[in-house]
Amino acid sequence: MQSEVVGFEFVKSQNSSFKFNENQRLEISKIQSAQAESQPRYEVADVLNILGSKLENLAINSWQLRSLFALKKCRTSALGGHIDACDECGNISISYNSCRNRHCPKCQGRNREDWIQTRETELLPVPYFHVVFTLPEVLNKTALHEPKMLYDTLFETAWETLQTFGKNKGLSMGMIAVLHTWGQNLSLHPHVHCIVPGGGVDENGVWKNIRSDGKFLFSVKALSKVFRAKFCEKLKVKNLEEYPKIRQSLWEKDWVVFAKKPFGSPKSVVEYLGRYTHKIAISNHRIRNIDAENVTFDYKDYRQKGLRKQMTLSHEEFIRRFTLHILPKRLVKIRHYGFLSSTWKRKKLKTLQQNLGVIPREKPIKKPFSPKCSCCKVGNLVTIATFDLRGPPRWFLERSQSLKLPKI
Repeated sequence: MQSEVVGFEFVKSQNSSFKFNENQRLEISKIQSAQAESQPRYEVADVLNILGSKLENLAINSWQLRSLFALKKCRTSALGGHIDACDECGNISISYNSCRNRHCPKCQGRNREDWIQTRETELLPVPYFHVVFTLPEVLNKTALHEPKMLYDTLFETAWETLQTFGKNKGLSMGMIAVLHTWGQNLSLHPHVHCIVPGGGVDENGVWKNIRSDGKFLFSVKALSKVFRAKFCEKLKVKNLEEYPKIRQSLWEKDWVVFAKKPFGSPKSVVEYLGRYTHKIAISNHRIRNIDAENVTFDYKDYRQKGLRKQMTLSHEEFIRRFTLHILPKRLVKIRHYGFLSSTWKRKKLKTLQQNLGVIPREKPIKKPFSPKCSCCKVGNLVTIATFDLRGPPRWFLERSQSLKLPKI
């Protein structure tokens, strides 16, 4: 259970003279039903709770185990919580604290929104393209044993590949890259999603579009060949022990580089980015059933044009696959390059925006998180008390009947 909501019915029970009319009861019932439908019925944490101490018997490292324990405790009494009051209707609710782990299905919303708001201030009125660089399956073993090296190399090579094509045009390019390591069925499938502006700046800092016919910046086949060559060279230089054994396999097939047509507008770029930036291997909404032995979840089979299917795995296999996508400690999964890097943006972005007819916007100041009331949907929740794993403070339990009643 994620949180314990103590709302109108709680206040009513403390004061028998307080009554709802029939319309108010009906409205509250509708709100509660809508809330129940919007919440996922099953969670990754449910599987972790079923496995219990068996987690330590799985072939996972201490960092992965630590992350799983964080997910297990998220929004439970183990992390403490807070008591909130609505500044509009007076509803009182108790919520448990989140784990804030970047792999947690319940902790990504706020970070994603903050990130998107910042990116909105950096947009240019130019075409943007979506490019995906994918590693071949033969490198999956390396991803298991040396994930940080492999993922760093993936970022470096994707950027150097685009940079090479940009330099041939005499331009310095920019790129935002987001690492994903999973396929829809939770298999290991390392790739980076890149958002690339359709041009670059010359040596004088002047913007130039590379092409304006609606097609991709460069030949996808050419990108694939350069990407493969650069990546293999890096593996050789980094003395990857397995490289001599897999060298032939790496060169036998073409590597997958995917590119989409330009976005409709710069604003749509930001909306599109929001799908990828803080996404995790599987959301709780995709889990359809958990029984004593198995987990069933939805996935899309892209080999059959995105056909929706269901897969059933044992608890152990489900968590094993989920753990494949817990990133190494301190690995940065969202990176900015070229004229979209933090150093370049600080010095030159505003000037570039002005030259392109855009009024520069200041980076938004982070506002204190103020969630909306789940009952009236209008008021903001104000924290009136916090508590640790021992539960709500005694004064709250003893004096709850003296709290302000709802404005109805």
